[in-house]
Amino acid sequence: MAEFFLEILSEEMPAGMQKPAAVAFEKLVTDALTAAGFTFDHQRSCTTPRRLMLMVDGLAEAQPDVSEEKRGPRADANPKAIEGFLASAGLTRDQLEERDTPKGRFLFATVHRKGRPTAEVLAELIPEMMGKLPWPKSMRWGDPETRWVRPIRRITCLFAGKVVPFRFGPVATGDTTVGHRFHAPSEIRVTGYDDYRKKLNDAHVMLSAHQREEFIRTGDGLDAAHEGLTVVEDEGLREEVAGLVEWPVILMGRIDEAFMDVPEEVLVTTMKKQQRYFALRDRAGKLAPRFIVVANVEAADGGRAIVAGNERVLRARFSDAKFFWDQDRKKTLESRVPELEKVTFHARLGTLAERMARVGKLAEEIAKSVPGAEATQVARAARLAKADLRSGMVGEFPELQGIMGRYYARHDGEPEVVANAIAEHYSPLGPNDRVPTAPVSVALALAEKIDTLVGFFAIDEKPTGSKDPFALRRAALGVIRIVLENRLSLPLRAVFARAFDAYVAQKAVKGDGKAVEGDLLAFIADRLKVYLREKGIRHDLIAAVFALTGEDDLVRLIARVEALQGFLSGDDGANLLTAYRRAGNIVRIEAKKDGRGFDAAPEAGRFIEDAERELFSALGDVEKHSAQALDKSDFHGAMNALARLRGPVDRFFDRVTVNADEAGLRDNRLRLLSQVRRALDGVADFSQIEG
Repeated sequence: MAEFFLEILSEEMPAGMQKPAAVAFEKLVTDALTAAGFTFDHQRSCTTPRRLMLMVDGLAEAQPDVSEEKRGPRADANPKAIEGFLASAGLTRDQLEERDTPKGRFLFATVHRKGRPTAEVLAELIPEMMGKLPWPKSMRWGDPETRWVRPIRRITCLFAGKVVPFRFGPVATGDTTVGHRFHAPSEIRVTGYDDYRKKLNDAHVMLSAHQREEFIRTGDGLDAAHEGLTVVEDEGLREEVAGLVEWPVILMGRIDEAFMDVPEEVLVTTMKKQQRYFALRDRAGKLAPRFIVVANVEAADGGRAIVAGNERVLRARFSDAKFFWDQDRKKTLESRVPELEKVTFHARLGTLAERMARVGKLAEEIAKSVPGAEATQVARAARLAKADLRSGMVGEFPELQGIMGRYYARHDGEPEVVANAIAEHYSPLGPNDRVPTAPVSVALALAEKIDTLVGFFAIDEKPTGSKDPFALRRAALGVIRIVLENRLSLPLRAVFARAFDAYVAQKAVKGDGKAVEGDLLAFIADRLKVYLREKGIRHDLIAAVFALTGEDDLVRLIARVEALQGFLSGDDGANLLTAYRRAGNIVRIEAKKDGRGFDAAPEAGRFIEDAERELFSALGDVEKHSAQALDKSDFHGAMNALARLRGPVDRFFDRVTVNADEAGLRDNRLRLLSQVRRALDGVADFSQIEG
């Protein structure tokens, strides 16, 4: 058994493409090796900004020999057909075997193929897989037919320590690589993965991306901790920076105090987005006038020149940010509102000004269901919510929309609840983002998302498959989380209708909103199943409750589902579910046989068995008590009422023959079974429940 080793050395690859490329290439190669008949012990891939490396250990020196049996024509077939089969198998007539089969006597050939040397297979397989590697963007260089993410400079390819010869574009394979671009640019001869890893580390290349990320995270060699400073955690930035350097060197620079009055979100965003710097906080949790830059070289002066250069660049960036900050505050948010008339929300749904007029009215309506939400504050927050989009700062940093609106609202003297609502009405932006809890923020955030959902559903721009260009799934999940985490009793159908009417009033859409309401409620239900799956709540139970009632109060819906789940987890619920299905199957079969249903109420005077009478009496009692419990939203009480049916139902099936010889008696018993189904379906649609 031997090791296969490959390094593709290129110009610097985009940081975000490195890990996906390594994973995809590893799968392409190992799948191709498996398809070629190889087995192996383990594999490993890794990347640096300039390298894509793959190692597969435990490969045999050659493919396994293969014996393949082929069935040919009939033994008495036309001679030309037999000759064609012999030519395809590479055999002579005396090497064929005649066998009897159920379809007659046929010719069979056994073809033996000797396995090819592994190095020979790799020489064909690797360039083919390199050509198949899917890059988001790639380029041609050297050979116009060859594409790679960046120009390839060297390919090191070894099997059992020997070069696997092939070419990819203009580059031929060899057994040498180079180290760090500046510290060790000379050729390095390698014999395999372990030798390669050791020599690269000596040549100032930290091969593992995870190792580089950890080095940056721990800040090895940095004295920030001695100053009481901590790095602002940013996993995404750390991963990106690790993809920009082969030998991380961590340095710390200073920020001029003159910039520290600019909002910290602006400073952090400027450092992250424009310079890939890490921000720091002091012991009090405030943003410190320091930053971390990760260099790719160990400078002779300890990095002083690098730090000075980065401080100079950052000073220019912060000067621009401070200019926007100072200029933006010269105009109030209120003065920017008319400018929203020049901004198109969507070609078919009007301008941003029209949108926020709708959102404002809808937010006031929603505020009636949000305890503590004052209508005047909700309306004011809605009016100003998008005004910061016309500011210079948000024009430069779109990710700060809402955040800058809060700062400008405070500067204008707006109430704090209004300022916070402006910042929070976009939330939650993702599954891990915090939902707003302040009443005004909650009302505005819900209105903004529901307006989006209703508008795009009204013009039939719904998500399809994996496509969701207007982030409607995220908006629906946001509505669900805000409602449930704040435990709001919000009638969604009425809110959807109000939002649709606002579009109609602006002549943006036409028609009846009932279809939109139904589609949206079903869409919310589907998102709810996804959201609750991780919380251990079964999706079929949501479907069972939703199918029965079309419940549009999500808090009530979840309470009902949780009660149903608890009921079904016990013996009473499990046995009743079985009885429901048994009753349903019997009624369905007999109804099909008779060509009629058995939905009429059973007649008490026709019962002749005690078990019939007991079940009929229990059903009346259960239907009454479960209905009363449901009216009070006492869903556990409704389930407890259903539990009383278990004994009577079990005794009925044990002691009563449903398909009696006497037609009237049979019909009455089938009606009784239909009533069993109706009693259970009064709480949830049990036909939707799985298992």
